[in-house]
Amino acid sequence: MTMTIKLLLIAAIVLGIILPFGYYLIGEKNKNRYKKALGANVLLYFGCFVIASIMMYGGHAEAAEAAGAAAASATGLGYIAAALSTGLSCVGGGIAVASAASAALGAISEDSSALGKSLIFVGLAEGVCLYGLIISFMIIGRL
Repeated sequence: MTMTIKLLLIAAIVLGIILPFGYYLIGEKNKNRYKKALGANVLLYFGCFVIASIMMYGGHAEAAEAAGAAAASATGLGYIAAALSTGLSCVGGGIAVASAASAALGAISEDSSALGKSLIFVGLAEGVCLYGLIISFMIIGRL
């Protein structure tokens, strides 16, 4: 990827995510502000993405240079995929455990015989984190 395409993709992220989110938080406080923020997000992000993809096919690259860059990129993306699978599964598991554990505590305070059933649901929510970790190990094993 050339430097221009990288800069355009970074601009797409900045313009498409940060600016509409800032407008949503700081801008006018009316009912339609989320629609304006979402519209700006879609327009700026996909606009920059289309421009970057057009520029990507505008030039030509040497085959050896492209193969070397692809191998380095594949390894880097593999590590990013492993990190994302662990991180996102742990975030999702944390949200699930928070909901299940608070409901379990409420159920146990009313009826102490519900302890076993409620712990099963908390354990299932923690299993999501373990599945993400296992997938992460599988991805790293392939690299």
